[in-house]
Amino acid sequence: MTTTPAPDPSVQQPVRDEDFLRLDQQICFSLNAASRAFGGVYRVVLKDLGLTYPQYLVMLVLWEHGELPVKKVGEHLRLDSGTLSPLLKRLETAGLVRRERSARDERSVVVGLTNEGTAMREQALRVPRRIAAATTFELDEILELRARLDKLTNALDAAALAETPGCGT
Repeated sequence: MTTTPAPDPSVQQPVRDEDFLRLDQQICFSLNAASRAFGGVYRVVLKDLGLTYPQYLVMLVLWEHGELPVKKVGEHLRLDSGTLSPLLKRLETAGLVRRERSARDERSVVVGLTNEGTAMREQALRVPRRIAAATTFELDEILELRARLDKLTNALDAAALAETPGCGT
């Protein structure tokens, strides 16, 4: 009796074209699922601060950079003004930020932290460690993953730019 040897798992098998259309083969789906899972953890962790995840991101930018034009906040967060403006309005209503017209350029709105927003930073110091613990990753794994995701983002930005009519070579 002849037996066929089991395939060697270390040898990469060719992937059929139709396999690329499977949901479990989509990197974008895996990233989206991870993002939604992060959102669930952040919802719990940020509850004590009374912030949503997007509001937390705005606060991170302001804690790091101080007062900024709204346009710069949007650039840091990769958000357009239509998405950012309601976030800032809610943060302003909560007494955490203030928005005012720039003295140098009346067309520009500057956003900065209030005293309460500045004080919240102290409470927020616990958030990153709680999120890191939830991943069960070691610090070096988190740093490596972030570096790879940054590399992926840059590559995708470049690919999108190259595909935009009039922007390619």
